Amino acid sequence: MTMEDTVVSTGAKGTAAYPLDPLSGAEIEAAAVIITASEYASPTLKFVMIQLAEPAKTAELTFAGIEVPRCAFATMYDAAAKMVYEAVVDLGARVIESWKAIPGRFPSYLVEHMTGVEEKVRADPRWQAAMLKRGVTDFSLAMIDPWPAGYYGQQDHYDNAPLLCRPLTFMRAAPSEHGYARPVEGLIVTFDLDTMEVVDIEDHGVVPMPPTAGNYAERFMFDPNNRPAFTEFRPDVNPIEITQPDGPSFTVDGWHVTWQKWSLRIGFNPREGITLHEVTYTDRGETRPIIYRASLSEMVVPYGDTSPTHWNKNVFDMGEVGMGFSANPLTLGCDCLGEIHYFDGTVNDSDGNAVTIPNAICMHEEDYGISWKHTDFRTEEVEVRRSRRLVVSMICTVGNYEYGFFWYFYNDASIEVEVKLSGVLTTGAIADGEVPRWGKLVAPGIYGPNHQHFFNFRLDMSVDGPGNSVYEVDSVPEPDPALNPHHNAWITKDTLVASEAEGARDWDWKTGRYWKVANPSKRNELGSPVAYKLVPKEIVPVMVQEGSHIYDRARFVQHNLWVTKYDESERFAAGDYMYQSTDAQGLPEFVADDAPLEDTDVVLWYTLGAHHVVRPEDWPVMPCAYAGFHLKPIGFFDGNPALDLPPSPPKACHHH
Repeated sequence: MTMEDTVVSTGAKGTAAYPLDPLSGAEIEAAAVIITASEYASPTLKFVMIQLAEPAKTAELTFAGIEVPRCAFATMYDAAAKMVYEAVVDLGARVIESWKAIPGRFPSYLVEHMTGVEEKVRADPRWQAAMLKRGVTDFSLAMIDPWPAGYYGQQDHYDNAPLLCRPLTFMRAAPSEHGYARPVEGLIVTFDLDTMEVVDIEDHGVVPMPPTAGNYAERFMFDPNNRPAFTEFRPDVNPIEITQPDGPSFTVDGWHVTWQKWSLRIGFNPREGITLHEVTYTDRGETRPIIYRASLSEMVVPYGDTSPTHWNKNVFDMGEVGMGFSANPLTLGCDCLGEIHYFDGTVNDSDGNAVTIPNAICMHEEDYGISWKHTDFRTEEVEVRRSRRLVVSMICTVGNYEYGFFWYFYNDASIEVEVKLSGVLTTGAIADGEVPRWGKLVAPGIYGPNHQHFFNFRLDMSVDGPGNSVYEVDSVPEPDPALNPHHNAWITKDTLVASEAEGARDWDWKTGRYWKVANPSKRNELGSPVAYKLVPKEIVPVMVQEGSHIYDRARFVQHNLWVTKYDESERFAAGDYMYQSTDAQGLPEFVADDAPLEDTDVVLWYTLGAHHVVRPEDWPVMPCAYAGFHLKPIGFFDGNPALDLPPSPPKACHHH
């Protein structure tokens, strides 16, 4: 890591709030004080999430020059009442605008749930007895991960049911060692988060703990017990330094970012983490909207292993834990390289106090190779331009896994979304000589279960305005034999997604399928509606099967794309409250009214996946895996929007 890189700014401090700006720490605490002092408060009321109550969308798709009241949206949980509550608080008037009880639902994790479970489990005599069977006497070295409970039968969801989690146990051999190298197989704890007590211990039999360590940090490099061992760092990795002598090309005003022809507003909240708003592109002096709001909407990680400790791992990391809560403080020169602008993230604890995550969002520019080039071989004239992209990113740690969420804005007016998956596998132990059926060995006695990761992104589109239509575009052989005498011709076929009943769509590799969002009221110089297209990258087959509990709870994974008509209450692909849920929420409900979709305000919900059959090279810490999609202009401009990029001056190579 080098500290020669420079920090441009530390966040959006001291600037007047725009209506879409995230709540400040003072605003979060003000909302909590107003609620705590109200008639609705109780001694057992805890704050789950406090975030901006976003104002209703305007016809102009912007709040420039418009003043609206600053309001907070708070979700709360009262364990004594077994009730989730929602409130909207007008921060200026210091009044509660609305208060709503949500019966039959459970909240996502409170902050103390992540820190208090381990201590209670270690002290439980039944758990201690199970560990003694395995030869463990030093309980202080145990790691207990409080996995969300999921839903596995009516015992998890009934009137007055407790809020549960199902912790899993791992053993370190020494303090700060890599604990996931020694999973305690077959031991499942059921834990009541309302009373913070162990409810039950299931012990499915002793499996020997793996014999070798899996340490990867520098301090373990000479440890003879480590595997895979390394004894020195590579000596031939010379420094790469990113410098911009004139400073970065972007400008930042609070949470508003402009970069070349792009303009966007960045947001942050405890559930979604990064949100993007009012994304526009200036074309020949005209500011043209593309996306009104974009964010991660939900994610789920279903495991394909029927072993007792693994079959119930089906976590909605966003809705059950929170991506904003899980965001890392990013480190200059390590997580982000170059001329960096950081935005702090502000969340809440369960008492309503503000908690700042410094450097939660990183923004910088990257060179991205050639944007376009042509050599006229007759004249030997060469024209080449380099591509550059603006990167807005955050990295979240959820237990063993790291998820990096990257939004790339290119100077050819395209957008890319990429998820980077790293961290540590969730592991299982297996007896010496056995071969796992539902996973792969990564080291002696350690295997990684087969699993998948699915991420749904919500894209509230506004392609040159609010009236948009969505088309599925397929490339097919020329259907008229008379027009295809040489059997080589093919055409593209546009199919209108006319209503929500038709809005659940699947990719087809045979036709090179993509989806196009067009504005029928705006035409380019060729007379075609202006549009952007969504282009998938790798497509993952869904292995979740009908009949499993997760099949209904995560319906959004069953289609690559869903299209809905905009509704400000429809924000999350699996519903607002999926913790211990029994039913299909979210997108199946959103499309049930079959709203018409032609020439209206449309929302795309795109599901991307990572299919993880593990390999020894994923151990002890995973190299990044990548998944994502592109948004590209298609007739939105009258030519190559990167044509006006300035040429780069030729430079000699260093060794010359």
